[in-house]
Amino acid sequence: MGLRDDEAMIRAALEAAAAAPAGDVPVGAVLFAADGTELARAANSREATGDPTAHAEILALRAAAKVHGDGWRLEGTTLAVTLEPCTMCAGALVLARVHRVVFGAWEPKTGAVGSLWDVVRDRRLTHRPQVRGGVLEKECAAVLEDFFRAQRLPERS
Repeated sequence: MGLRDDEAMIRAALEAAAAAPAGDVPVGAVLFAADGTELARAANSREATGDPTAHAEILALRAAAKVHGDGWRLEGTTLAVTLEPCTMCAGALVLARVHRVVFGAWEPKTGAVGSLWDVVRDRRLTHRPQVRGGVLEKECAAVLEDFFRAQRLPERS
């Protein structure tokens, strides 16, 4: 897949992020089949659900596993996400056998796909997804910056 395809996938992930419940960090993830068909999309919902595992990537993987392939194996798929996955999400991508990971903004504090750690390319693992980071990075980072800026502003009456 080329950069234009990756940009289109990240734009879909940005749409998913826009649907994040109020108070949740607006991260979106969309899982695509090898032919480009959208299988599932999700936004972070940790705050809304009280579930520490309710990251956009995990929710999209769960939803896609119900409709794709042989259950939990998501071979041939591409996950597009607006923010570099954390260690939990990176581990889940490996275990689900996702073929490619495309993400927008880098996450130097918790990123596990090249920034702080590189879980998905650890040679000791039996599956290593292809990775392309920094796709539409500025747009993805801006969504997060706007969210956190609004969180810091005092409420106005």
